[in-house]
Amino acid sequence: MSTYRESTEVQLARAEQLNPSLCIMTRMMPDSARADADRADRAQAAGESLGLLHGMTISVKDNIDTAGVNTTAGAAFLADNVPTADAPVVERLRRAGAVIVGKANMAELAFGSRSFSATGGQCRNPWNVDRIPGGSSGGSAAGVAAEFCTGSLGTDTGGSVRLPACYNGVSGLRPTHGRVPIRGVVPVSEHNDTVGPIARRVSDVARIFAVIAGYDPLDPTTVDHPVGNFLPHLNAGIAGRRIGIPRQHYFDGLEPGVGEAVMAAAKQLEACGATLVDVDVPLASQAHVHHTNMVFSDVCSVFHERLTKQPETITASVVERMSNGLRVTGVQYAEAASFRLVWRRTLAALFADVDILLSPTAPWTAPVIDDGASLLEATKASTRNTYAGALASIPGLSVPCGLTAAGMPIGLQLEAAWWNEPMLLQAGVAYQQRTDFHLLRAPLLR
Repeated sequence: MSTYRESTEVQLARAEQLNPSLCIMTRMMPDSARADADRADRAQAAGESLGLLHGMTISVKDNIDTAGVNTTAGAAFLADNVPTADAPVVERLRRAGAVIVGKANMAELAFGSRSFSATGGQCRNPWNVDRIPGGSSGGSAAGVAAEFCTGSLGTDTGGSVRLPACYNGVSGLRPTHGRVPIRGVVPVSEHNDTVGPIARRVSDVARIFAVIAGYDPLDPTTVDHPVGNFLPHLNAGIAGRRIGIPRQHYFDGLEPGVGEAVMAAAKQLEACGATLVDVDVPLASQAHVHHTNMVFSDVCSVFHERLTKQPETITASVVERMSNGLRVTGVQYAEAASFRLVWRRTLAALFADVDILLSPTAPWTAPVIDDGASLLEATKASTRNTYAGALASIPGLSVPCGLTAAGMPIGLQLEAAWWNEPMLLQAGVAYQQRTDFHLLRAPLLR
């Protein structure tokens, strides 16, 4: 049995070999990672545990503060930004015994689906290097898929954990907004930003979530809602759960093979004792429009001075997409806020009837990098099934559920009512006990 130091060395060596071509990491932290792994080995030899993440290698998205290590959010103007303190989520990782291996590349300023950044270059999908890893947490998911680390932290404003998880054949959780602190994270939209875990196994996603979740009195976005000790019940199964299959929006215009894989996954969950129910979700397409207006307006508030006075300091494609927020009117923002109230009430009624809403995470698998679409068009298309849940602030889990004929991963999205992450994680674990899609390795690793 290998030591934590030995397994960490294997992953560091793999990153050193592959990162120059894949651009998954913006900065490796080999010295501190080795020290963390040695500490885990010493504790184990002494019969002690460092916590839930004892010895687990984890990367951290490059918009999350790490003390003494550059946090750039992929932007040239933040290239020399070195925080003096860890973000609360990073503090919690360290206290739980994690081995932090480095900072993961991302879409610049967490604003796009391709995960190109000025500080990290074009991150590439390990399953096919000509394809995107998704965004904005592309490096976080690609690093897990490429086996640079066991887990990662990403952020999700409208799909930025779930889509990269989908495109890279791994698992990713967007928690309920307010469940996990976002203090120390370069913001996009504080009304929608979340920090979420990514790993191959849902059981590992659950452990990371259990560590990072919880109230932060210094973070006004967090809610003091108890998480509870749910980990002992991860294997409880989903017998008796009602799973809703939406009639509208989510299954429209899918790439061949995606709908079939997702419905095969639904049948696996049915075999676990769940009941499948057709449901109506008539406002989902409108939710995408209103979420777009809210997020675009919020991000322009965050970067307004730089966007209007120093746009040359931001990559042109990001400026082009972000600038659309400058044209969102106050009336449109008010309409989005009003719609959000109606949308939340609609979903509350839905979740009174079913426990889980099931859909494809994305309508298709990872697009090619040079697909000819603008960043605005590409991101709008990719986020069709993820924006709606984000606008309502509900939790969502993406798990791999198959491959297309071209050999690209397909993602299954499971969403639930507010604070019901443990139920989603139980469903994900139950599904992965019956399937092995999460264990499939990208071709370059075989």
